[in-house]
Amino acid sequence: MIIEPILDFTRMDKQTKTYVDAFMADLIRKNPGENEFHQAVREVVESVAPVVMAYPYMREQKVLERMVEPERVIMFRVPWMDDQGEVQINRGFRVQMNSAIGPYKGGIRFHASVNLSIMKFLAFEQTFKNALTTLPMGGAKGGSDFSPRGKSDAEVMRFCQSFMTELQRHIGADTDVPAGDIGVGGREIGYMFGQYKRLRDEFTGTLTGKGQHWGGSLMRPEATGYGACYFAEAMLRTRGESFEGKRVCISGAGNVAQFAAQKAMRLGAKVLTLSDSDGFIYDPEGLNEEKMNYVFELKNVRRGRIKEYAQKYPQAQYFPGERPWRIPCDIAMPCATQNEIEKADAKTLVNNGCFCVTEGANMPSTPEAIAIFQGAKILYSPGKASNAGGVATSGLEMTQNSMRLKWTAEEVDQRLRTIMADIHAACLKYGTEEDGYINYVKGANIAGFMKVANAMVEQGLV
Repeated sequence: MIIEPILDFTRMDKQTKTYVDAFMADLIRKNPGENEFHQAVREVVESVAPVVMAYPYMREQKVLERMVEPERVIMFRVPWMDDQGEVQINRGFRVQMNSAIGPYKGGIRFHASVNLSIMKFLAFEQTFKNALTTLPMGGAKGGSDFSPRGKSDAEVMRFCQSFMTELQRHIGADTDVPAGDIGVGGREIGYMFGQYKRLRDEFTGTLTGKGQHWGGSLMRPEATGYGACYFAEAMLRTRGESFEGKRVCISGAGNVAQFAAQKAMRLGAKVLTLSDSDGFIYDPEGLNEEKMNYVFELKNVRRGRIKEYAQKYPQAQYFPGERPWRIPCDIAMPCATQNEIEKADAKTLVNNGCFCVTEGANMPSTPEAIAIFQGAKILYSPGKASNAGGVATSGLEMTQNSMRLKWTAEEVDQRLRTIMADIHAACLKYGTEEDGYINYVKGANIAGFMKVANAMVEQGLV
């Protein structure tokens, strides 16, 4: 039974609030201490609860209760040897959250902060993000508390081979297709793919983000950052605005931030900031092509720190231990990590004139920060909508691998633009409120939920 919400879901009545409170209490009881997971689920449940309440069979079949329970959680040890001959032990994860609309799909994160809560939050978010792309992909996420920072290429290779030795049992082109995430770029994907191929004796599209000469898609490195800018363009057009002449603050200096900065700059914006875990740089003159090329070389080749930018370009300032949100801007694009914009940061952004926040990372704004943005009626998009360009292009890479074809960069970019426009249209459909304000959080959550929920109902109690 396929349903389509036709009621006014802009308000939460007392009965619906009671349902949300009871649902969350039960989730927290079953998943104690998993704060990031609780946060991600609450945001979705508060958006979709009116839909669930409107259709009794959804409650009878416990669709939402099934949706928040992973289909499978895999945890394993990852032993490896460092360059000094010392044995090291890390923990590996793969959370296969939901396969109702396609094989599991989601990145692998290597970072010291990785734990089960973060993996579950990311896999849950990925389920909705993938549904929004309109491509047949379920939701998953994986990773390890291993950090590539400061490790030699040989150490990273040994770790990746050990990690994949276990993970390969649980993935495949029609089962689960991992990709990269924080700490996992082309180098790590290459090492993992090589080990997968060695162990399974097959060359398939089991990982995405592969090298251009062995199955990778053109535009995949650019896709998340470019897609976020395409989504921001669509948001800005709803108010008769564009990137032209706008001041943009971007956090992060990895893949997403780099290409978001490049695309925003090429669309006429003045990009003022980049950051990493040590601090941020502020360049009052704005980035240009020469400076971007330096950032690409600094971060992707030398794997240096963003403070070196200020040493190269003396007009720039470096602020250690800080985030860039106190710099006045028109558009903010958080592209680093979860919960990097807190309540005070949100207030500062709004007070300094920021009128558009487009998330390039996964859940980078706290609930309190989101409340500030929405209370001020500024344009605000959640990562599950605006950073979906990366996984969308991973899906396009899967398609090319299955067809044994390679599309041109122009073909991939056009498909990416179309997907981001479709996601924006879905957000407008479900998120436009009575006063005309576009609640992108509600729009994205309901649109993604409807696709996954209908698929789950049609496939029976599984």
